[in-house]
Amino acid sequence: MAQRKKAKLILEDGSVFEGELFGAQKPVAGEVVFSTGMVGYPESLTDPSYSGQILAFTQPMIGNYGVPEPKRDEHGLPFGMESEKIHALGAVINDLSEDFEHPEHSRSFDEWLAAEGVPGITGVDTRALTKVLREKGTMLGKIEIGKKPIPFHDPNKANLVDEVSSHEVTVYGKSRKKVVLLDCGVKHSIIRSLLERGLEVTRVPWDHDFIPLLKNSHIGLVISNGPGNPKMVPEAVKNVKRAFRVGKPIMGICLGNQILALAAGFDTYKMKYGHRSQNQPAVDKKDQRCYITSQNHGYAVTEDSGPSTWKILFSNANDGTVEGIIHKQKPFFAVQFHPEARPGPTDTSYLFDSFIKKCSCGS
Repeated sequence: MAQRKKAKLILEDGSVFEGELFGAQKPVAGEVVFSTGMVGYPESLTDPSYSGQILAFTQPMIGNYGVPEPKRDEHGLPFGMESEKIHALGAVINDLSEDFEHPEHSRSFDEWLAAEGVPGITGVDTRALTKVLREKGTMLGKIEIGKKPIPFHDPNKANLVDEVSSHEVTVYGKSRKKVVLLDCGVKHSIIRSLLERGLEVTRVPWDHDFIPLLKNSHIGLVISNGPGNPKMVPEAVKNVKRAFRVGKPIMGICLGNQILALAAGFDTYKMKYGHRSQNQPAVDKKDQRCYITSQNHGYAVTEDSGPSTWKILFSNANDGTVEGIIHKQKPFFAVQFHPEARPGPTDTSYLFDSFIKKCSCGS
């Protein structure tokens, strides 16, 4: 095995974590976040919600089951991936698995990152890193090689949604039941979850005027997940407000929850270190049933900031933060977690069925 270059992960508070470089041989700078999931590194790194971020995995060994073959399904969506490419800027791990074993995977984690132009750093004390991020909060950081420094970069000052959203209208499937999917950085599993339920999906850019579709042929609206600050996409918020007046069912997921909330009159805020894992407990406020959910977000809805016509649908059992909102009379709701999972438990996939039932009632 060739000798790896030395590299450093440097945080804006001055913390330095040494390791060895793998993947692409280049430095990067962005926001450093951590995920406590034990599996799902291909799905996580290709989740557009990680755009602008350097992702640290708390699971010590990464790469032990390789990376899926670049195959596509009948709709042209790649298997085992949540988008067309890796969106995270870099990966930080404790132990890179040089050998892997999986019947359908043929590339190593190292080879995949190199091919995608994404650097990784291994040999890092990720437990110590996570403790720093939990105590001080998410912060800017950079992976540096050698003695040549690079500046820190704050991705939250950019419209990350515009960078990851499709910029053209795409139709998936064919059905008389058509829904609009507002693409703010959508995971492919959301599209698949809708298609599996017999819907035709019209995927539109984040700033697209989809109101004519809702007024005519389409029976509902889904607002997708995505990266960054929801207040950076005022056009999407404005269009969702207009959708309220149309009155057809609306379902928001992750960033979609925050966009729906802003349109309804709630406020949002940046969390200390966010929720990124497949083990977040969300409590249904109606029956107090707790679901284990997959999540990836650094912003949340301010609980007491909304109008009386809305109520909290789910809350987080760990920190009490808002995990979903619902209108008291109209067919509008959203959740902060990912009911489509990938990676993670599929316990809340029933929410797609709830959305379709609302659509059917109005059709």
